[in-house]
Amino acid sequence: MSGRGARVLYAVVFVVVVLVGVGGWSGYKHLPRIPGVPPAPVLGVPDGALLHQPYPAYSGPHPRVLERPPEYFPFPILTGEVGPVETLFAGPSSYPFYCGENKISGRQPLVDNQKGEGVPVFALDDRGVKTQQIIGYSRDCSHGTRVNYFYRSITDGRFHPLEKASGDIDQVTVNGKTIDFVVRVETGTINRYFYAIAVLRGEGETPERPTATNWNRRLIYQFRGGVGIGRRQGDISKGDVVTRRLDQLARGYGVVYSTANQTSNHYNIWLAEDTARRLKKQFESLYGEPMYTVGVGGSGGAIQQYLLAQNASDLLDAAIPLYSYPDMVSQIIYVFDCEPLEYFFDVIDADNPRWREASERSVIQGLAANSDTESRFRVLKLVAALFDGRYRDGVKGATECTQGWRGLVPLINNPRFTHFIKNYADEVAADTHWTHWEDLRQFYGVGESGFANSVWDNEGVQYGLEALVAGQISLETFLKLNASIGGWKAPENQDDEKLWFLNGDLVPPRLSVWSEHNMNLGGLDNPAKRSRASIEAIEGIYRSGHVFLGDVEIPIIDLRHYLDSELDMHHSLASFTSRERIRAARGHADNQLIWVSHKKYTPLDEALDTIDQWMQNIMRNPGAGVAANRPEEARDQCFDRDGNILAAGAGVWNGDWNREPAGACMQAFPIYRTSRQVAGAPISDDIFKCARQSVARALVNGVYGALTEAVGERIEDMQRIFPTGVCNYNRPDLARPAEDLIPSPGPVRIAGQLVEPDYRVPLDQLAEQPQPPVEVPVSVSLGGEGD
Repeated sequence: MSGRGARVLYAVVFVVVVLVGVGGWSGYKHLPRIPGVPPAPVLGVPDGALLHQPYPAYSGPHPRVLERPPEYFPFPILTGEVGPVETLFAGPSSYPFYCGENKISGRQPLVDNQKGEGVPVFALDDRGVKTQQIIGYSRDCSHGTRVNYFYRSITDGRFHPLEKASGDIDQVTVNGKTIDFVVRVETGTINRYFYAIAVLRGEGETPERPTATNWNRRLIYQFRGGVGIGRRQGDISKGDVVTRRLDQLARGYGVVYSTANQTSNHYNIWLAEDTARRLKKQFESLYGEPMYTVGVGGSGGAIQQYLLAQNASDLLDAAIPLYSYPDMVSQIIYVFDCEPLEYFFDVIDADNPRWREASERSVIQGLAANSDTESRFRVLKLVAALFDGRYRDGVKGATECTQGWRGLVPLINNPRFTHFIKNYADEVAADTHWTHWEDLRQFYGVGESGFANSVWDNEGVQYGLEALVAGQISLETFLKLNASIGGWKAPENQDDEKLWFLNGDLVPPRLSVWSEHNMNLGGLDNPAKRSRASIEAIEGIYRSGHVFLGDVEIPIIDLRHYLDSELDMHHSLASFTSRERIRAARGHADNQLIWVSHKKYTPLDEALDTIDQWMQNIMRNPGAGVAANRPEEARDQCFDRDGNILAAGAGVWNGDWNREPAGACMQAFPIYRTSRQVAGAPISDDIFKCARQSVARALVNGVYGALTEAVGERIEDMQRIFPTGVCNYNRPDLARPAEDLIPSPGPVRIAGQLVEPDYRVPLDQLAEQPQPPVEVPVSVSLGGEGD
């Protein structure tokens, strides 16, 4: 055996020993890997689908003022028929497109070509079992509409096919009547995505002709989350609508859902709206128009509600965003900072014992961290440490960056990587650019390189600035940090990821949890190059309605469990980011309530009841508007583990974010910040491209507080680190379109009533926006630099 072969064998033996030592099979299961090849991968795409030609960023009107085309499809989709394939206004279909699984019908997608485009469809034998014989291909993943009935059993509390009932059907009382708890579930495809409609079975109905006798005339539009980059249909099961919405179905609500409204499949808000409009048409053509439609859904499902309320004011009458963020795009601003900062703590500044306590990292990252939390990458790092000294860091605990976001940056940003790449033939996978940017190329635009533009920018960002000013880090650490951290490489220069190492070489020298091979790194003598975003791409994503501007009229109850202490990505700060954007756009946020609860209690039914009363008030007195019709008992509040209200009313969420003493709820459930807020950005977290001022001007303007003179003595280092200047967060986003994107909107239809918009005194600055700078004398030579 050669020397190299002996070393490889030795390494493999050690890997196995370590795996056994840290938990054997249980530990092995938790090591990251890429799923294998499915039975029916995408084999081909239509001609021209992957040409990657340059394309301009979106420059049209904001969707709030964009007229939608009339519907041409003849709803309803009848049983056995197929819904529309091409969207109404969201743009042409993109390929490749991986077909998901309809776990309710158990059927394959329909054959739509014999060219080898899409996934193979197999013949069935006499028993209905798939064979290996390919009868055609499905490019668009269509399914015929089908109806199934499910009942809730009193035996186990679960839903089962109605034909399996055996005297064990549960009962519910709806509209004053006691009826069997039997739900009609209709599934099919609209815009290539699965849809589902679930309503209690009506009197005298047939699968083809449902009746609305046991519907309470209220409709829940369910949204779901996840991080997605397009290219797949998603799966659907009865659990998605029946089990998940059991309590609401029992109360008579109708429920609709589409996998196009699950962000693990894509983040295209035009496609989400296009599909939602069509699904509502399908529902209304079967059951009639609802009294109102309320959105419910978490994370990416909450994002959709905020953006649809802004972009399409006639689609949802009310929203209950769970675990919300204002939008996906502005999350990227601080999330993309995570791995460069973690690499700094773990590797570049590894000799600093401070960073071995994970809780210390919040001083720069802003996000929550905990030295007592066990890292979900513990097993991986134990294995990697055998071969790479960088993983022998002895860090105690974890941060939200590692627990919540690790692995998502490459999913969004690296065109050569996706964790579901095995769903596509090798040639198709190699020709596809796997990024969020590429999935929304019609809005971001495509550069001359053939890769979609990015809106991530950190030019001039002074990481840890407020920590420096507060004396929480030294000037040396501040300079080293900002000199070391650059940006992410251009997409054409990025390599595949090395985190999912179990699918490649077992020996882990190629392992990287930080993706540092795709970063620009440097040092004080040769500072790292920062990322410069495409201005046109930022303007395009603003104009396309993918950034939450805060202009929403409908009632909103922003509801979440408090998960910050668990380092969950769904941090409660995001609710207040949305509130500040609403307040900036409208002069108030009286139509948004923030409810936070201990994770053991979920006040969703209370939220639905509050929305119902709010809707009733609006229907009785639409002239009063939304905020004035808010029920008297509908207030900001927080709940303990047993559902008791800890505090409620004005001021319970006051805190540093709005420069007020901490209220009772804020004391019980404190919020954290982001890396950009620590760098001086406002709580709105919506500045993609900061205005910059020279380092000399920043010194004059007192940006560094009591450390002004010390920083001035290092002005040459500062100017080398920030050659184009440092961020001036007193000024707005340089790339936000100057014109009002939503000019003078008219009345909004809510619960069937026309309601006048409620704009009050406009606010020029957000709550945490820094005050205008005051010039102070500086005892160093500034070289005469201007702004």
